[in-house]
Amino acid sequence: MFEGQPQAEVEALMTHPEFKQLYQRHKQLDKQVLDAELGVLAVDDTTLSQMKREKLAAKDRLTRLYDVLHH
Repeated sequence: MFEGQPQAEVEALMTHPEFKQLYQRHKQLDKQVLDAELGVLAVDDTTLSQMKREKLAAKDRLTRLYDVLHH
C-alpha cells in the first residue's frame, strides 16, 4: 500500500497514532488473508470474507487519513 508515495512521507505519518495503528492492522490482515488463501492459515469462508472486508475498510480509512494529513 502507498507504493506510489515516497517512503519518507509514509514514515512521517507513522507519528500519527491512528494512522500507525491502521497501517499495522492492515499489514496484519494482509498477511492473514494471504496465509488463508495459500492454505497456511485455516479459516472458514465467512471469516476470510470478514477479514477481507476489514482489510479494505482499513485501507480506505488509511487513504483518507493520508490525504488529510499530507495536504
